[in-house]
This record gives sequence, C-alpha cells and structure tokens, in this order.
Amino acid sequence: MTEPSRDAAPIDRMVVGLGNPGPRYAPTRHNVGFRVVDHLAARLSVRLMPSSCGSLAARHGGLLLVQPQTYMNRSGYAVRCWTERLTLAPAQVLIVYDDIHLPLGRLRLRRGGSAAGQKGIASVLENLGTDGVPRLRLGVADDDGPPAGESLVDFVLATFPDARQDDVDAQIARASDASLSWAQDGIDAAMQQHNG
Repeated sequence: MTEPSRDAAPIDRMVVGLGNPGPRYAPTRHNVGFRVVDHLAARLSVRLMPSSCGSLAARHGGLLLVQPQTYMNRSGYAVRCWTERLTLAPAQVLIVYDDIHLPLGRLRLRRGGSAAGQKGIASVLENLGTDGVPRLRLGVADDDGPPAGESLVDFVLATFPDARQDDVDAQIARASDASLSWAQDGIDAAMQQHNG
C-alpha cells in the first residue's frame, strides 16, 4: 500500500482483523478476524497489499483495513505501529477476533475490557497500554463449547465442520456490517444494532 498523499483525507478509523498468516491457517477458527477484513476489502473494492508495520493493509477513504502478518500472539506490534504512524487514539481502532467463549454465530461488540485469555487481543492491549480498545468478538465455539479432552489450541487451529460453513459465512458478513457501522456511526450505535 502506498502511503496516503498529503491531499487525501486523513485516516481516522482502523479495523484490524487478527489471525495467523499463511494458507495453513486461513480456514481455521482462529482466523475469522482475517476473514472479516477480507470480506470488508471485497465489499469496499479495495485490495489488501503488503504494507508498513509488518502487515497487509488497504485504504478506503478515511478507513484503514489491516491484517497483521505476525502470528496471533504478537499482533499488538502492528496495531501500535499504525496508531503511532497515523496518530490514532485507541478508540479509533476496532479489533476483530475469535472468541471461544461465544457460540458460532454470536457477535459481541464492546468499547473495551480484558483480554479474557485471547492472546492476540492481549498483545494489542499490552502494546497500546490500555484496555479501552473497541473490539468485535466472533463466536467460534460449538453449541456445547470445545469437545471434552481437546486442547483449546488444537480447537482454535482446527477448521469449522463442513455442515457449519454457511453459518460461518453468515457470521462473517454480519461482522463486516458491524465493523462498517462502527466506522460510520460510532460504537454506541453499532453496539445497539449488532449485539444480540
């Protein structure tokens, strides 16, 4: 991605999808954040390109879409790098990621909070020095949670069952809607419209 020209409108919102780079991880539960950003890029007719801050990025007006190309637990580096380059406050950044505590199909948009064990958002909060970072959590759990005896790492690095792919696609589309609502209308309006 080329750097914004001086004549371009300033970037004032950034949506960051968390995931792990590479085709091996693309279809896994852990990569739904990347999939939301891919969906947004296609919807806005922009292309994610290798860019600054160890990431893929694309710009649409004042909105920047980002996929950090570090592994999940080091995602905060790219977020901090972009916020410093663009002089963005944490409230101007939306982090989109998977949540094993929510069932597949459930979205939760929040203005801040703890990492709740998710290492990608933990890295972001540590790098930004605040828990006041808006986030959109996408449920990836089966209706009864991870199978008994399976490690959480194995669970999030597994693919969704074939029978649930339509549900996954629908959730990605709804999360794309919620992300645009956040960018255009603000956190309160987006929470009211998309949580539930």
